[in-house]
Amino acid sequence: MPGNSGIWVGIFCVLVEFFLLFIVYFVAKAHHPEAFQTGPDKLVTLAGVTITLLLLTSGYCMVKAVESIRKDAATRAFRWVILAFILGCGYPLVKYFEIQWNMAHGVDTKAGIFYTVYYYLTLNHLVHVFWGLLGLGWVAVRTHRGIYTSKDYSGLEAAAVYWHTTDVIWLAIFPFFYILR
Repeated sequence: MPGNSGIWVGIFCVLVEFFLLFIVYFVAKAHHPEAFQTGPDKLVTLAGVTITLLLLTSGYCMVKAVESIRKDAATRAFRWVILAFILGCGYPLVKYFEIQWNMAHGVDTKAGIFYTVYYYLTLNHLVHVFWGLLGLGWVAVRTHRGIYTSKDYSGLEAAAVYWHTTDVIWLAIFPFFYILR
């Protein structure tokens, strides 16, 4: 099992949380189909696409970091983790500018149920991304200090698994709000 058992308990809790939030999404959509039909028209799809590309590329960097540490290439692993972290920081930056644009165009929680659900899910996901970024920062420091080796890298792998979980959740959120009608 990649990572450690503790991370899997955390991931299970995150998945249950988002499962319940997705139920809220589908219940709201069932009761207000017109809002969910027109809601995506006011969102900046480019922001969603950019976030998707940043997260997926960052996730790829974590795959390369784990691959590198398995070969005892700690310096290379460190560089991959740093790159994953930098790319991951692009998400809150894009989200900040997206929210600024939304607010300037009247797209806030008062604009209707679609936007309330949109903000609740995407900002909740952003909180989990911040936790993931803290984890990436932590494993970057530990990787730089030579704590991980090809014989023991479960912490690095645990951070990678959690980071991939945030990717998978975003891959569900993105089409629900930016594409599907």
